[in-house]
Amino acid sequence: MTRSYVQSECMRWVLPPVQWECPQTYLNTGFVAAELSTILLDAITDKDPLVQEQVCSALCALGESQPEEALRACEEYLRLHEKLAHPYRTMILRAMETVVSNHISELDKDMARAVILLASSEMTKAKDLVWDWQQAASNVLVAVGKQFISTVMEEMLSKLQPGALPHYFVVRTLANLSVSNAFGMVPFLTSILNTMLPMLGTAKHDTTREVLCYALQHFSEGTLEYLANLDQAPDPTVRKDAFASPMSSAYDILFQQWLQSREAKLRLAVVQALGPMSNLMPSEKLEEQLPKLLPGVLTLYKRHAETCHVSKSLGQILEAAVSVGSRTLDVQLDSLLAALHAQICVPVESTSPLVMSNQKEVLRCFTVLARYSPDRLLAFLLPRLDSSTERSRMGTLHVLRHAINSAAAQMEVKKPFILSAMRLPLLDTNSKVKRAVVQVISAMAHHGYLEQPGGEALVEYLVQQCALPPEVEQPQTAGPSSEELPADSVRAVSVRTLYLVSTTVDRMSDLCFRDRLRRCPQVLWPYLLEFVTPVRFTGALTPLCRSLMHLAQKRQEAAPGALLIQYDGNDPQSAPECVVSFAVTLPSPYAIATRLLTVSSSPYHGDGRGAASLGLLNVLHRDIHPSLGQRWATTIPLLLEYLDEHSADTLSQKEWEEKLLVFLRDTLAAVSDNTWVCQLSLEMCKQLPCYNGTPQEKNFLYRCVGTTLGAASSKDVVKKHLRELLETARYQEEAEHEGLACCFGICAISHLDDTLTQLEDFVRSDVFRKSTGIFNIFKDRSEVEAEKAKGALMLCYGHVAARAPRELVLARAESDILRNMFQCFSTKVLGVKVETKDPALKLCLVQSVCMVCQAIRSSAQASCFHFAQKAELVAQMMEFIRAEPSDCLRSPIRKKAMLACTYLVPLEPALEEQVRADMVHGCLQSVMAVLPEPEGDDDHQEVWPQVPCHVPTSVGDSGKAAVDSRSLARPPVSFQPLYLDTMQALEDLLTSLLQRDMTPQGLQVMVEHLSPWIKSPRGHERVRALALSSCLLQHFLEHLHVSALVPFHNLGLLIGLFSPRCADLWPATRQEAVSCVHSLLYLQLGYEGFARDYRDDAVERLLALKGGLVHSDPATLFHTCHSIAQIIAKRLPPNQLISLLLTLFEGLGDSDKNCSRAASVMINCLLKERGHLLQEKVPEIVSVLRSKLQETWEEHVRQATQYSVSLLASQHCEAVVSSLLGSPLPFDSLRGGGEPMCPCSQATCALSEVTSVAASAPAVLELYPQLFAALLLRVSCTLGVQLPRTLQAKERRATGLALASRNLDPCSSAVDTLQVMLLRGGSEDVVQCVELGGGWESLRTSTGHEEGVARLASAMAKFAGPRLPLVMKALLCTHSSVYEVQRVTSTAFLAELLNSNVVKDLMLLESLLDNLTARQKDTCASVRRLVLRGLANIASGSPDKVRAHGPQLLTSMISGLDDGDDPQSLVALEAMLGLAKLLGLVEPWDLRSVLLHVAVRIRPFFDSVGWAGAGGHHGPPQTHSQPGHPGTCFLALLPLPLSLSSTCTLGPRSCVTIAPSLGPLGGSCRLPSWWKRHVPTSSCQPLVAAPGGAASMAGEQGQPREGAWG
Repeated sequence: MTRSYVQSECMRWVLPPVQWECPQTYLNTGFVAAELSTILLDAITDKDPLVQEQVCSALCALGESQPEEALRACEEYLRLHEKLAHPYRTMILRAMETVVSNHISELDKDMARAVILLASSEMTKAKDLVWDWQQAASNVLVAVGKQFISTVMEEMLSKLQPGALPHYFVVRTLANLSVSNAFGMVPFLTSILNTMLPMLGTAKHDTTREVLCYALQHFSEGTLEYLANLDQAPDPTVRKDAFASPMSSAYDILFQQWLQSREAKLRLAVVQALGPMSNLMPSEKLEEQLPKLLPGVLTLYKRHAETCHVSKSLGQILEAAVSVGSRTLDVQLDSLLAALHAQICVPVESTSPLVMSNQKEVLRCFTVLARYSPDRLLAFLLPRLDSSTERSRMGTLHVLRHAINSAAAQMEVKKPFILSAMRLPLLDTNSKVKRAVVQVISAMAHHGYLEQPGGEALVEYLVQQCALPPEVEQPQTAGPSSEELPADSVRAVSVRTLYLVSTTVDRMSDLCFRDRLRRCPQVLWPYLLEFVTPVRFTGALTPLCRSLMHLAQKRQEAAPGALLIQYDGNDPQSAPECVVSFAVTLPSPYAIATRLLTVSSSPYHGDGRGAASLGLLNVLHRDIHPSLGQRWATTIPLLLEYLDEHSADTLSQKEWEEKLLVFLRDTLAAVSDNTWVCQLSLEMCKQLPCYNGTPQEKNFLYRCVGTTLGAASSKDVVKKHLRELLETARYQEEAEHEGLACCFGICAISHLDDTLTQLEDFVRSDVFRKSTGIFNIFKDRSEVEAEKAKGALMLCYGHVAARAPRELVLARAESDILRNMFQCFSTKVLGVKVETKDPALKLCLVQSVCMVCQAIRSSAQASCFHFAQKAELVAQMMEFIRAEPSDCLRSPIRKKAMLACTYLVPLEPALEEQVRADMVHGCLQSVMAVLPEPEGDDDHQEVWPQVPCHVPTSVGDSGKAAVDSRSLARPPVSFQPLYLDTMQALEDLLTSLLQRDMTPQGLQVMVEHLSPWIKSPRGHERVRALALSSCLLQHFLEHLHVSALVPFHNLGLLIGLFSPRCADLWPATRQEAVSCVHSLLYLQLGYEGFARDYRDDAVERLLALKGGLVHSDPATLFHTCHSIAQIIAKRLPPNQLISLLLTLFEGLGDSDKNCSRAASVMINCLLKERGHLLQEKVPEIVSVLRSKLQETWEEHVRQATQYSVSLLASQHCEAVVSSLLGSPLPFDSLRGGGEPMCPCSQATCALSEVTSVAASAPAVLELYPQLFAALLLRVSCTLGVQLPRTLQAKERRATGLALASRNLDPCSSAVDTLQVMLLRGGSEDVVQCVELGGGWESLRTSTGHEEGVARLASAMAKFAGPRLPLVMKALLCTHSSVYEVQRVTSTAFLAELLNSNVVKDLMLLESLLDNLTARQKDTCASVRRLVLRGLANIASGSPDKVRAHGPQLLTSMISGLDDGDDPQSLVALEAMLGLAKLLGLVEPWDLRSVLLHVAVRIRPFFDSVGWAGAGGHHGPPQTHSQPGHPGTCFLALLPLPLSLSSTCTLGPRSCVTIAPSLGPLGGSCRLPSWWKRHVPTSSCQPLVAAPGGAASMAGEQGQPREGAWG
């Protein structure tokens, strides 16, 4: 059966049963149920545990709808499958148990009997214990026994026979039945006990003893339950005495014998049985056994780790002892208390249920003892409150709390004693002990302890724990035996306890209902009000306010309309008998209102103290002032709703405080009582020192003081409080300056004259009185404190100006406010004005100036106000700005100074132009170069809100296009807000300056200031400059007013400046650049007369193109730039085109290569789209492009410029060509000796440029031979030629700057041009082959030139054979050249061609031989030598043609041997090497005629050696030879071996290659053998293999030739 099938069947039968309509349907359904049960039971043997579990669930579900059918199927299945393994039988039995338990009332007797018989059989079938199987069967019997106890007992008793030990699970089943169905089982217990008791003595195995103990335990528990509910029992005549004798007998065996066993399980089973058995034993027997029983049980605490069962049994024994009035218990009490106390001090681990259970059972024992002897218990416990160990103190408090709760009646008279003993725990600093103390206080509160004298200390302690800050309670080190507490556990428990006590214990309030008016003393109300105002209880304000609100609401419900607080100590409703147990000193309404309003300024601190404080204020409105009820009922709910709508992260602190101040002003207006207002202001001033540790709340209280004083009508009170505030302020605390200044500013709204008078009087007071000594400037205060006071006073003046009525400020601004401010800022020492360098004092002055200027600017009469000190203030602000470091932001001084300048700019008189320029330059210099602070990690955005800040760590970003600006995007959080504010201040300043001149010229001036930063090599500076430019353009566009159609004359310049930045390395810069272009095009539309809300489709496309600038893919960027240029071309006026192009031409030299390329793309797009309009401007454009080509060496710029010329020429060809022809050549300005330089190099460079273009390929192919020959000869003509000194210097500079795109060296230039020509002509293989052999480098040097030509010729022969006939024809024409180097180069090339068989294939061999032979008479020895080499190359290139041309070749070689014009004998040497190649290939008869001549020509090379080299060891062979005879040849070669043993020239050594061949050819047989004896074979190897021929062997060195190059 598959799992899916089982699941489907399970789901089908889990559904609710259908309602059967007829018996037949029922029968059919029963049949289906039986069949399905059989299928499921067959599937229970599946190996998958999940399937087995699903089968069991399905059986249970089936049993829910058809219990009898399911049970019958299971019973039948187990009966028929006897061999089914017991794990599967166990699962079926468990399913049966579930069905029986849920439907026991629906079973009939027959079904029950069948199930009982089956379960009994399954349980006892195996003699050995199979726990799961037999326990499952036992559980079935117990489940059936709840309804059919008689039938079950009949079956069980049949298996319980006297004299024979029953089956283990028979006994266990009887035990469980006695607990599950005590009423049905107890009547059988007498006979069962009579049968079992004799078995106790015969039981030898521990397992049997354990189950017997288990049975006695449950029999006793069942009996006790029966007796406890005797009124419901079926047989009320059953008495405890009936079980006394059996239990007594069993006790003797269990306690005397089995408890002494070494088996721990058996001991635990015995002690579990003794507990309930002790309640059934005779009283005399129990009294007699207690002295033994109690110590015996206590001993088990030491022998067992798990003591839960011991404690439970001990509690039952103690209950039995107390119930019989045992006197023995007094003797055992001390040992009992000590043992139990040790157990309660064991640390409780939440993960150990047994330990938790043991704690409960031990406390149960203490409950029994507390009720038995409370005096002894307290005498034992209370001294241990001063124990040195934490566990002991905690355990004692735990027991004390439990005793107070569980033995309240016994502890009633002990209340004073207990309260007195609690003084020591209140001083404990341990967090765990504190929590235990709070729990004890909670128990005491519920039992009236706090109403007693000394109860106030406990209340105060509870409030103190509520006030604990979370950071004070550090978690202690966890240990294996210690209970760990969370960091805020004490406070959390205390808060819950306080609220619980306030809301659930009626006696905690002074609500004196009529029926208990004279017996309810005041406890929490109004005593808790004392803790509202002290600062040390600030942390407890939230729970305090909530508790007080609840108590006050209960008072209002009990006595509507009455005052909640009675300050005379007598409640009008109270009777004289109502006496307060302890004195209450309540705070005044002013103190409560001030305190709650002040702490509400931090609404989310301390678990939401703002809402709690305002809620309490609302409840106490009548006690604060009778007139506030209606007003507060409206305003406070609105404040609470505002708090509910926000959180600590979303709440604006400034906005919230302003709402509270509005609430205070409404309150003062509602009261409208000057006396009450003055009292409130006095209380506020008194509470100011209480908030020294919380600057934010103190500053808010300062503002409250100012608001209250502003509402006071008594000027004397106002002056008095203002003076006291100035005298008592803590000026050394800078955080307090703002609050004090706000106080004076708010007060100045109503009392400007009094406020200024107090400030001026304080300035003239002793604090600022100067002494004559320079070292004693201030008398009464230190210099530092005096500086702080000055700063605070300057802020006061600033806030006074900002808040006072505008019509009054203008008259006082310069005469009083600014004068006194600058008097505070500067000091005169001995008549010399000294300005402070304190940054804090500077910041105070700048902030104050900002507020003064802003106040003047916002005045309605500002346009008529002549600000005489404007220039002076601007100069002072700029001095502060310049003094700030330009690379970092350390303070908001520059931000505030720029804001001050922003407010000053619109005021009259206007600033001079130079002053404005200096201001802009100074501010930009101070802000734009600011570098970021070190960053963390993080995933940052590329653009910040409002103003982007991409700030790299390096000084520049040229050549670093791969740098991702995201890694440099956002500085740390501490830096970001200040940076954003500073950039916003700079933007506001520039905007205010632009607002003064809203013309294109004014806009141009602002952009010119930003232009250096827009082109900066540092990325972050470009980003900021573009962002500022975008903001300025947007402002200009928004405020554009065109009264007449006027041209936007500088549009092209501005677009040309911004548009190349669309391809900047930084993504943010690209986005801002598009925004700038977008604004400029709309500005143009505005100047053309379009409405401000007009939207142009083409211009709007710019915004859509921004998406293509997000990523840094070059292709995407430049495609987007091309699209932007197309839009610009459509909307740009014709008269602005040339200015835009000229500006873009300047952008070609941008240090950012991306922007340079973007400029070229835009230039070419504009030329293509609008180039037809530039007919008259062609000369100017060509001139500029030529200058750019001369200035830059960047290849992409040069290519783009050339393409621009091409585009322009396609539209204005005649004008472009005319301009180019009228322009000088590149090096015309460099003259030597007054004459222009030879144009050959210029022609070479020009040819290189022409052939580098792909379109030149057809022409190159057509002129391939001529070009090849000309360039090859050009290479030979420039060998060793050096540049003029002027060009050498330029070349070095270009190389040093890595800008040179071409080497100006004449020879290198010619070689490069030759390579380009070959590539364009399709000879890539030739170029590559020569390159691999190093031929191109050899061509450039005099020493390797011939080898390079040879390699080039070899490559041509190999890869360009079809082109050789014409190439050879072109080169043959140079044989008559007057230039020797040209003849050498052409001969070398042709000579190397003979080394390949391609000349034979092309039938060029004969003509080439004839031409080379003709050049043998050349005046140049190198030419003659190369001719011989070429002739000899036939031996390797066309060996089969050597015999045909043998005489001609030998004649040429002999002529070379006779060459007398070569002083170094290189020609002769080449001839000898040629002979060495040819001798083996020519006809013998051709050689015989020249043999003697060759031998004679070789001998002179050895004449200088003589026979001395032989050392006399070898004489010449004795031969008599005549001229022409072989002997003559033999004699001519004799000096050769002698010369090899000495230092000889290359000439004799080259003869080694020839001599071995002369012997056979001359007819001498002795010569080869003689040669082998005297000449080493290796002597000839190097010369034969030398590839360079005679010239390489001679080591010929070429020297550079001086003279005109070219």
